[in-house]
Order: sequence, then structure tokens, then C-alpha cells
Amino acid sequence: MLEGLATPSAMEALMIGRGASGTMRRASVLALLWQDASCPTPASSTESTSGLEPPGGLRVVLIEKSAHLRNHAGQVAFPGGRIEPGESPVQAALREASEEVGIEASGVEVLGELPPASVMASGFDVHTIVAWWTRPVALRPVDVGEVAAVHQVAVAGLLDPANRATWVLGQTHSGPVFCVGDLFIWGLTGHLLSGLFELAGWTRPWDASRCLEIPPRFFRGRT
Repeated sequence: MLEGLATPSAMEALMIGRGASGTMRRASVLALLWQDASCPTPASSTESTSGLEPPGGLRVVLIEKSAHLRNHAGQVAFPGGRIEPGESPVQAALREASEEVGIEASGVEVLGELPPASVMASGFDVHTIVAWWTRPVALRPVDVGEVAAVHQVAVAGLLDPANRATWVLGQTHSGPVFCVGDLFIWGLTGHLLSGLFELAGWTRPWDASRCLEIPPRFFRGRT
């Protein structure tokens, strides 16, 4: 399904920081995909640039961070967090996903890992673990101090060109954003989703010149 993960170097030009700095703290996030057979993907009016399409009913698990966090408050993100001493990025991503929203590691099949991205705003090199959810279970915020809500977002909605734009912050900061329902998915997660879709060959042409300001709900204090 994501054959490009066999050559993750293809992602490097798409990532914030273009690889780990080697001097910052390390974190890991889980990009967890699953197929909801009860929700087939509607036909699209535009093809991807590669002609490839995602499986019908494909969803991705995202969290909405607590509004009270010091960093990234209110942002939509993948489950994840700091890599503890002695942990691999995979172990950390699975542990954090369990602690945050109740994902069971035994029901997750790891597909691959993207090159780490250096996020200067928070001082972390972030590893992204891409995985398939083989045994979905009901999810909820377990660590309510970190997680305000859990969202299982349809990939078809993320790929819809009408839901894509460029977020802007002042005159110097911008990046890809996905606007699905009432969610505004920007920052590192927007970059990672955009890179994943490029890697999978699912990206459809969209208007990068359409610029949107970040709603206050998704931008609280430090980024």
C-alpha cells in the first residue's frame, strides 16, 4: 500500500528540517491508518498526480491537543511524544499512543519509518512511524491533560483539493494545511500528512496559493 516506504530517502525533501539535527531531544509519533469498510470512499472528480488511489474507507487517527499545554496547545497531531532512554522510535510511538488514547500495540502492524524531522519551535527531532491498525478498538482521551479529543479522519477528505490550502503566520511562516470538518490540521502534522500522501502517490493537484490564517482554537501560545 505504501511501497515508497522501502526508500524513505524520497521523503527527505518534504520534511521540516530535512532530517534530524542530532543535537535536539527525540520524539516519535504514530501515523496509524485503518480501513473502515462501512464508509466506502466516494468517487473523486480529480485524479492523483500518479494515478494511484488510496483504499476505500481509509482513515487516519489524529488527536486534538489540550488547550492548556505549553507547546502546540490546541493543535491537531498524531499520537506520540518523547522517546525515553533505551526506547526505539517504534516503541515510543506505540507506548505514547497507548497512554494518550488507548491504542493497543498488539493490534498495530508497523509499515515503516519516515526520516526524522527537526522541529525548532519545540526543540525535538521527530520520528514518524507509519502503521496499519489491524484490530481497531474504541478510542478516547486517556491522558486528558495532553489530549482533548480523538479524531478518525477520512483520508479521502484530506486528499480533496477543496480541503487543502496554505496556512500563513505573519510574513515569514507558512505551510500546508488540511481543513476537514471543523479541524484545521497545520504545522508539523500538515507537513507529515502532505509528505505521506506524496510518498504514497495519492496527492491530487491543489491550490497552494490559497492562504488561510490559523484559527485561535488551533493556535494557542507557543507553537
